[in-house]
Amino acid sequence: MTQAEQIDEVIRAYPKDQRYALAALQDMQHSFNYIPEEGLDALATYLGCPVAQLYAMATFYKALSLKPKGRHIIKCCDGTACHLRGSTNLVNAVERALDLKPGDTAPDGEFSLELVNCMGACALAPVLVVDGTIHSKVTAEQVPGLIEQHRSTDKVVDGQEA
Repeated sequence: MTQAEQIDEVIRAYPKDQRYALAALQDMQHSFNYIPEEGLDALATYLGCPVAQLYAMATFYKALSLKPKGRHIIKCCDGTACHLRGSTNLVNAVERALDLKPGDTAPDGEFSLELVNCMGACALAPVLVVDGTIHSKVTAEQVPGLIEQHRSTDKVVDGQEA
C-alpha cells in the first residue's frame, strides 16, 4: 500500500467533520510515526478547512510531529524529581551513544530522542521511556545497554508490534 493510500485510509475512517481533525492527525502520527505534509493537505481537502488550521494543531500538541521519528523513541523525563536525580546525565549519555540531541532522529532512522517535562513517575526517577517501556532509576552507565536492548528488537507499543 502506498503512503497516499494509507493516508486516504486513515482519513476516510472519519466523517467529513472538522471535529475529527485531531483524531485523524493522531491516527496519521501512529501510522507513520509523524504527520506527512501530504497527510495535512489531504485531510484539509477532505474536511474543507485550511491547511494552516491543521498545521496549528500539529505544531501545538507535543504528541504530534511533522518530522519523521525514529523506529524507536527514547523519552527522557526532565521533570523536577528526575532532574534532581540526574536526568541531565541520562540525556548526555544518550547523546554520546547515538550522536543526537533532544528533538533529533538518528541518521539511520533507528532512534529519536525527546525531552519531556514530566512522565508522572517521580518515585521512579530518573526515568527513560523507550517505545512505551518505562525504565526506572536509570543511571548513565545503563544507557548504552538499554539502547542496544531496544536496537535488537522490533518496536513494540502497548504489547503490539508497531
